[in-house]
Parts: sequence; C-alpha cells; structure tokens
Amino acid sequence: MQDEGEILKKERGIDMPVRVHNFLGRLGWNARKYFPVLASESYLKLQFVTRRKLQKNYIEYFMNAKEVPHPLVVNLETINRCNSTCEFCTANKNAEKRPYKRMEDELFYSIIDQLAEWGYKGHLTMYGNNEPWLDTRIVEFHKYAREKLPEAFIFVSTNGLLLDVPKVKEIIPYVNQLIINNYCLDMKLHRNIQVIYKYMLDHPQEFKDVDVLIQMRYLKEVLTNRAGSAPNKQATEKVVKETCLMPYTDMWIMPNGKLGICCCDNFEVTDLADLHETPLKEGWNSDRYKVLREAIRTGRQNYPFCKHCDFIDAGLRMDAVDDILKNRGAAHGARQSMFKK
Repeated sequence: MQDEGEILKKERGIDMPVRVHNFLGRLGWNARKYFPVLASESYLKLQFVTRRKLQKNYIEYFMNAKEVPHPLVVNLETINRCNSTCEFCTANKNAEKRPYKRMEDELFYSIIDQLAEWGYKGHLTMYGNNEPWLDTRIVEFHKYAREKLPEAFIFVSTNGLLLDVPKVKEIIPYVNQLIINNYCLDMKLHRNIQVIYKYMLDHPQEFKDVDVLIQMRYLKEVLTNRAGSAPNKQATEKVVKETCLMPYTDMWIMPNGKLGICCCDNFEVTDLADLHETPLKEGWNSDRYKVLREAIRTGRQNYPFCKHCDFIDAGLRMDAVDDILKNRGAAHGARQSMFKK
C-alpha cells in the first residue's frame, strides 16, 4: 500500500500533513493476520534484545539521579471506556469489566496546574485504555493543557470511529500530533477516515502545524499478554526476566485519580498514589513507586504484577531516553514526532 500523501508530496513538491503507516506493509499485515502468535513472539524477542542495553542505561541514570527525573510521558485517562472491539485489549466494549469512571473536572485541572508548576515539558496524552472522544470535554481539556503547558508535546491517539473533519479541525490547535489507529480486517481506511484523509491532502495548509499519523492496525492482532489481561493472549507461567522502562518514563493517571503502573493495569488494581490526597510530584516519588522501581531495576521477576508480563513500550520512549542520555544536562524536551520520518 503506497501512501497517497507521499505520491502527492513528490508531485506537488510540498510536505503533506498526514502519513499512513502500515508496519512492514502487506507482508507484516499478513503475518499478523495469518500467523498472529508467531508474529507477536518474533517481534517481542527482537525488541527485547535490541532494547536491553539502552533500557538498562536509562534505568541506572534514573536511579542514580540526585533528584527524581520528570516522567517522559504523562498518560492522563479522563474516561475509562472505549467503543472499539480490538481483541487484544480488555478495554474493548465486549470485554470491559471496569466500573464506569469519568475524571472529575476539578481533579483534571489540578493535575494540569501541578504539571505547569513542575515546569513539565515532556509528552502529554489524554489517552490510556480508552477512546478519548467518548469524553465530551476532550477539546476543552486539550485547550486548557496547551495554555498551561506551552512547551509540552501534546499528542492524542484515537481509533477514529467518532471522528469527522470538524472534530479534527477543532482539536488540532491544541496538539502537536494526532494519531488515528484505523483498526480493521481488510487493510482499508474506514469511510469517515477516508474523508478526513482526503480533506487533509486537499487542504495541507490547514494542518501545517500538526503531525497527523494514520496507522493501519489489524483488529484481531495478537500483541502482548499485558500482565495477563489481554483477552487473546493470556499470561503463562513463564517468568519474564527483562526489565521495563514504564515505571521510570511514564506517569499513568487513571480516571479515579490513582497512579497505576502502566497500561497493562486494565483492571485498575495497582495504586502507587492517590492524587486526591497526594500532590502529583510526591506521587511520582512515592514509597510505593520506589519499591516498584528498585524491584524492576534488575528484572520483572522481582515484582508480582509484572512477573509474567511481556509488554514492551512504544518506540517513542526509546527515542526519548536516548535523547536524554546523549544530553544529560538538558531538560526533558519534547520530540517533534513519535515516529522518525
């Protein structure tokens, strides 16, 4: 599948505002479709091997820092519901088990204000195990975050099912990047996303200040076991001895105000701090976090929740920690894109 945006870029001689990404093209798609477990296991083995040294270096940098470094990514989930049926995720509407929760306005604004006071310049996303556009406050929240955190890299990730051109135009003044995950079975864009894509190609100047990425995703793909919560890949008794970046790079804020370990806590059972009672910065440096980080420092086998988890983080974190390690004195600046062009 050749990206029409790349074709037009060559024809018109200008950068197109939107990219379509399909990992390894049709070959990768067919591998994920016809050999899902093999594709998953092969990818994970490769990633664990290639990430090991850099992960270890950043963890040691973090643990030996005089002051606890800022999180590189703040994941702020404002509602714990999704409208998709992705088979790898317990947040899909056919597998959801969490009690419904919508974050209180007061708590949201307090979190953003505290990030601003902290001088936060890293990544911020109002996305977790959910679909952001199910929260009717999504644009208002992004507007407030942009005003308070002008130097943060704000990105939003969506399945796109609720999107149309007006909604996209409404959100883009406040985000650096819009990621549309086109979950499907046929490697084709959904009709509404086709309309959005065509509009962007025809009106590139309207989107010149935002990076738009459309990812082709197989609806039934097998990814990781997510600490045993993935519906289509349950955890085994195999002990995973690799370490994990998430406790050192990501602040995971659930709608109930609790700091969880990461996206693998689909059932909201971990509790590293309660932001109703604990200031954000103190929560990031809580005793529970310290215990977690010290355990994971040498491998997941040392922490019960993570012991059998084979999850790996998105590539943006590897890019971010590499940037930090190459310029240790720099603030945690935001990258221009989660994916290298």
